Formats: sequence, C-alpha cells, structure tokens
Amino acid sequence: MTAVDSHPSGARSSEQRKREALARLARDNDVWVATADTTGEPCLVPLAFWWDGEAVWLSTRDTNPTGRNLCSSGRVRLSFGHSRDVVLIHGTARMLTREELPAEVGDAFAAKDGWDPREDHPSYVFFRVTPQVLQAWGTVPEMAGRTLMRDGKWLV
Repeated sequence: MTAVDSHPSGARSSEQRKREALARLARDNDVWVATADTTGEPCLVPLAFWWDGEAVWLSTRDTNPTGRNLCSSGRVRLSFGHSRDVVLIHGTARMLTREELPAEVGDAFAAKDGWDPREDHPSYVFFRVTPQVLQAWGTVPEMAGRTLMRDGKWLV
C-alpha cells in the first residue's frame, strides 16, 4: 500500500482510497470514538475495535460517558488513521450485552486485540456501529471527493 505522503501533488482515485480505507479497517487496532451527551457535551476516547466487513464493533462499559452516550443516542463518529490519511465514519450504534453478542463476534474481537471484554468487568457491553457515511482523504486535492459512502451505500 502506498502512503498518502508519497503522493503530495495529486489525489488518489476514489477506488484506491476505498481499497486503502478497507485495508485500514482490517488492520488497525484502535479508533477515536466521538460521542455527545444529551446536553451536547462531547466525549472523545480511543477504543479497540473489530471490523467484520460491514460494521465496526466496539466494547466499553455502559456506565462510562461513551457507553451512556451510545446507549442514549446511538450516534457516533469514528476516526481512523492520522491527519494525512484519515478514514472518518459517521454511524449508528446498537448495544448488545455479552449474552446477546454472537460468540463468533466476541471471539474475533478478542483474537484481534488480545483482550476479551466478555471476561472483564460485567459492565462491558458491545456496540455494533453501522456506517452511514464514510469519508477518506489525505491531502487537500482529495477533499472534494472524500465521501465514499452515503446513506450506508458505497458510492464507489
């Protein structure tokens, strides 16, 4: 995979950015998770994640601000990568208890990160984040075509 910084003069194609975004989702370990409470107070935390090819799976305590915000509104923004090669997802989250979680999802999550929330504190729950909008860009020339998914459907 070619780094964005090695092509500072031009934009990658939408197809290349989609391929690289999907590769990032498959290989990265952590994501920045942005939520807000009912008063609009923002919360930004890094969390481990697992990408199943259609959704991003997160786990956090339902008692902390991120967990409460996700349970309350179901709205979330996820940021992968760095400022010169970012994948941004606007999504909707659905909570699953460890009892509701499909075993294969829990197993894959634990295998990827080396940590199994199902064996941690009982307040840990899982969230399935369904992407509604996915954007990927690295430099100013890519800003105009950064939206690769809208309304949960790939544009590329």
